[in-house]
Amino acid sequence: MLGVVLASVVAACVPQLPPAAPTRFDAHEWTAVADGAPWGARAGVESVLLGDSMFVVGGRTPNPYTPFPEGPVPGDSTIWGDTWRSDDLGRTWTRVHAEGEDDSWPARSYHEVVVQGDRMVLLGGQNFIVDPNPACATNPFCYPRVASRSEFFDDVWSSTDGATWTQLTADAPWEGRAGLSAAVLDGAIYVLGGSVNDDVSIVGGPPVRQLFNDVWRSVDGVRWEQVTPAAPWAARAGASVAVRDGWLYLFGGEFGFTGTPPPYFNDVWRTRDGARWELVTRSAGWSPRPGHTCDVLEGTFVCFGGYGQSPFPWDVFGRSSPMDAWVSDDGARWTRMATVPWNARTEAGIRYDYDTVVAPGGPGTAGDAIYTFGGDRETFNFFDPTQWRNVDDDVWRFALPG
Repeated sequence: MLGVVLASVVAACVPQLPPAAPTRFDAHEWTAVADGAPWGARAGVESVLLGDSMFVVGGRTPNPYTPFPEGPVPGDSTIWGDTWRSDDLGRTWTRVHAEGEDDSWPARSYHEVVVQGDRMVLLGGQNFIVDPNPACATNPFCYPRVASRSEFFDDVWSSTDGATWTQLTADAPWEGRAGLSAAVLDGAIYVLGGSVNDDVSIVGGPPVRQLFNDVWRSVDGVRWEQVTPAAPWAARAGASVAVRDGWLYLFGGEFGFTGTPPPYFNDVWRTRDGARWELVTRSAGWSPRPGHTCDVLEGTFVCFGGYGQSPFPWDVFGRSSPMDAWVSDDGARWTRMATVPWNARTEAGIRYDYDTVVAPGGPGTAGDAIYTFGGDRETFNFFDPTQWRNVDDDVWRFALPG
C-alpha cells in the first residue's frame, strides 16, 4: 500500500512531457565540435559571432571543493576577464585579450555581450568576493564561514576585434546587475531585467537580492535612456531574448534559484520599442526555467536547456533539468522536438548558463547552425564534493548534415 502511495506522489510531482511531434529540424543533429577548449570549463559565459569569427568572453570556473570546517564555500569561483577567438567555427581557439592588460575590463560573469554593427559591446555582470562571517569568529562549527558580497557592474565596453577594448561608460544610469538580458533592435542596444545582490541559495544577503523589470536603450553605449521603469512582465533574471522581424522577444527566467514551487517563468513577451509590451503567451509549452537559450534558426524560435529544480518538495537542492527542445513559429504555440540537447542521456547532462550563437554550420552541413559554449551542470548542494567538476569546456553544434 505504501508503495502505491509513493508512486502516486511521484507521478503527481514529476511533470509529464507532451509527445514529440514532427518539426522542420527533425534531421538536425547534435555534434561536439571541440572538447577541452583552451578557455576551460566556464559558466555564466558570453559568446558572439562578429564577422566570420566567434568570441568567448569572460565567465566563471568553480574552484575545487573546500572541506568542512573551512568550507564548503558556496559559489567559490575563478572569474575571468579574458577574450578568446575562433576563426574556424569553434574548433580551435586563441586568446586575444588577457585580464590585466591596459584596456582591460574587470573580470566578470553573468554579463551580456551583443553585436552592434561592426563591434561587440559588453554590459554588466558580477564578480565573486567573499568575506569572513563574523558569527564564525569564535565558533569553529559555524556555517557558512564566509558570506558573498559580489560586485555588480554597470559599465559598458566595446571592441571590434576582441583584442582591444574601449570603455564607453564607467557608470551607466541603470543599476549594476547580473543575469540581465540584452539585445540589439533597430540598431539600438536594449538592457532589461537582471538582479543585484546574491540569492539566499548561495548565501546571499544582507543586502537582499533585488530583481529588475526596467528597460534601457542606447544607440552608442554611452548615453542611455530609460524606456520604462517597470515593464508589464514580472521582474526577473536569467531570461533569454531574441530579435525577429522587428520584435524583441523575452522568454522565461527566474525570481529565485530554489523554492517550492520552483520560482521560474515560462511566459513569452515581445516589444518593438521596449516601452510597449505584448503578452505572447502566459505559459509556453516548455516548463518554467532560467539559464536557457532561445535562438532564431531559419526564422523559427528554438529553445532548449536551462536549470530545473527537483519536483519533490523534500529534495530542495535536487535537480530535474529539462531534457527537451522546443520550436515555435510565433512564440505562442510550441512543439517539442524528438532531439535531446547535447545528446544527453540523463538530466545530469543538461546545461544552464551556457551561451549560443547562430552561425554557418560549416563543412558537411547545410545552412546555419546553433552553437553552444560551455555551461553549468551543478546543483545547489554545496556539500557535494564533486559539484565543482560539473562545468563544461566544449563547443557543440546543432546542424543539418549536408
